Amino acid sequence: MKVATGEHVHNRIVFKQLLQADALDVVQIDAARVGGVPENLAILLLSAKFGVPVGPHAGGVGLCEPVQHLSMFDYVALTGTTEDRVIECVDHLHDHFLDPVVIREGHYTAPTAPGFSAAMRPESLARYTYPGGEFWAADLGKQKKGRAA
Repeated sequence: MKVATGEHVHNRIVFKQLLQADALDVVQIDAARVGGVPENLAILLLSAKFGVPVGPHAGGVGLCEPVQHLSMFDYVALTGTTEDRVIECVDHLHDHFLDPVVIREGHYTAPTAPGFSAAMRPESLARYTYPGGEFWAADLGKQKKGRAA
């Protein structure tokens, strides 16, 4: 059984220490937590140097889409393989984006438009923007009603 860890690691320094200690089998980088594309690329480079595959992690609707594109850098510029590589894919989250990530038969498909595919549909923003979105307004209304009772 392989050990994947790192979703709570904040920078390349800690990943380097984990890699040097041979403490993990899969680097589970959280693309948003490590602070941007340059830090992600540094961790991907370190992982390639140590020969450890990367399985990126991201939480929340706005983070799952862009993190999948970072996996492409690993394939195109570093390893040239999908062996032992995984990406998190939550299909229903794609519905909220104008140009969502495409997964076909379990494989990431390179984008046809520039950018990170992070532009969201206006109707999703109207519904889920906190605290004024329709979803939150209804939820906050229920909470207020419960407190008044």
